Amino acid sequence: MSQESEPPTGGRERADETTDPESATSDRAERIVLSHPADLSDWGRDQLEMSSFRTYLGKVHDEARVGDVWEEFVDVGCCGSAMDVPLRVERVDGGSRPDRDTKIEYETRDSCEMEGSWQVQSEGGPKSA
Repeated sequence: MSQESEPPTGGRERADETTDPESATSDRAERIVLSHPADLSDWGRDQLEMSSFRTYLGKVHDEARVGDVWEEFVDVGCCGSAMDVPLRVERVDGGSRPDRDTKIEYETRDSCEMEGSWQVQSEGGPKSA
């Protein structure tokens, strides 16, 4: 009597979608375009452009979908202070999972009345509520 059976797996479980290297590659984001507010200071823009910051973005986000807003801290240039910058996902090429090899690009969107540059730490800077 003949029975149909699944092919042997060599003593291993079959890889599911989360561990299958081919599936992981197909879900990888090749390029993500993020927008930042027009009123982000030149210093803040320089921080976004650093390769370490781009690598950081690929490591800390599990997923990128158009419309997502990532509130990221950006060094304002003195005494280790930082401010949050809303980066909005405008486009995603490839899959939705960023990694360290995902190309990160930026574009500018309308301002949102961000306080930036050295004024953040000065007497004339933003006040706490």
